[in-house]
Amino acid sequence: MWTDKLKLNKQLVKIVTEAGYLQPKEIQLKTLPRIIGGQDVIVAGPEGCGKTTTYVLAVLNRLRQGFADAPRVLILTESKEKVIAVTEQFALFNKNKLLQVVGLYPAPGTEAQMDALADGADIVVATPDRARAIYLKLGLNLNKVDLLILDDAELIVKQGMQLPVAELANSISKCQHLVFTEVVHDKLLKMIDPFMKLPALIEVEELSETPLNTYQQLLYHVPNFRTKLNLLNLFLQDTELFTKTVVFVNTSFTAEKVYQNLQQSLKKEVALFNPPFTDTEGFEDINLFKANETVRVLVAANENSGDVDLKDIPFILHFELPLQQELYVERVLDSSPQENKETLALTFATDLELISVRKIEQAIGQKIPVSALPEELLIEKEQKKETEVKPVKVKNQAPQAGAAFHEKKPGNAKTFNYSSGEKAKMNNKKKH
Repeated sequence: MWTDKLKLNKQLVKIVTEAGYLQPKEIQLKTLPRIIGGQDVIVAGPEGCGKTTTYVLAVLNRLRQGFADAPRVLILTESKEKVIAVTEQFALFNKNKLLQVVGLYPAPGTEAQMDALADGADIVVATPDRARAIYLKLGLNLNKVDLLILDDAELIVKQGMQLPVAELANSISKCQHLVFTEVVHDKLLKMIDPFMKLPALIEVEELSETPLNTYQQLLYHVPNFRTKLNLLNLFLQDTELFTKTVVFVNTSFTAEKVYQNLQQSLKKEVALFNPPFTDTEGFEDINLFKANETVRVLVAANENSGDVDLKDIPFILHFELPLQQELYVERVLDSSPQENKETLALTFATDLELISVRKIEQAIGQKIPVSALPEELLIEKEQKKETEVKPVKVKNQAPQAGAAFHEKKPGNAKTFNYSSGEKAKMNNKKKH
């Protein structure tokens, strides 16, 4: 049952219960008291854990009377579909129609949406680009917004919409900030750091109750593609340890690129799986790769690898994560755990790929251990410089806490060597 500790008004509790939400989820128990208390909050949890319902309840509990002369809540999310879904969630709980909710999303023209705002809006749910466009046309009044919410924040970053988010946030003089996301990573923190004020981080994990039997796994969190290549080359220099390795990427184009990069140092020791050209070193049957005494690295594209028999391959390395998480699960699933096998599944992931990692962890029912990067690894910098964000609105701007984003101190950089335990585990593979 909904408890008094959550500080929700009785009418809202009645509406929520009648809608079938008989008791709060873990995320609501952890988050609602802090939101109602006025604190900035970052909430990280998997899809389906109740993030949207949490902030909808917080907003409805906060706004008791509607139809003000300007919106008091601005919710930014990643797509037209999500804008519609959020407005429908408000409609489910906003039984008395006391609050006016307006959705803004990419569509031909802006007149209809601007007219809806002019008719009165208490809550605006929008994609960042459309909200910014209408704001610049003077159709969106941000002067009275006292609650800014980012939903699916990791997808906003993935779609490259950091600039409109930052401009809108900088154009609101003073408000509470809520960020809901599946994962927290450096790119996300860089976007929200200038306007978040000492936020509380709340994390909710929902893993499968029955963990799957998988090979031992390790995750390497790297900043970009070029650092992935450096890490791959660094590992494969150890010829005694990496005796047979299958490297998975997503496309044939990337497979060719990785193959050519590795060939510079490995020469005849690397080959392509299902090569597009007859003059390229490769195999169409993975059993031929297993039996070959010269080639120890096979680069395979997810799009044309099919059902690959990875039995007796010491290292299964996902340079990129497949779009279908089931494909990853099939590869790392240990169908005969009673056998004393020495197979290790390694995964390289950037910030934007951590979403896929979290979904895989949900599917297999276990967290993938994160391994420290080797200290001798060359960390490549991003090729594109971040665009400087300037406030759209310059009048009556309150000072922004934490406006500067600083690079990590050397002591905080993720450039550590293997732990002794991890190195020992990997060295056990030498028998292959």
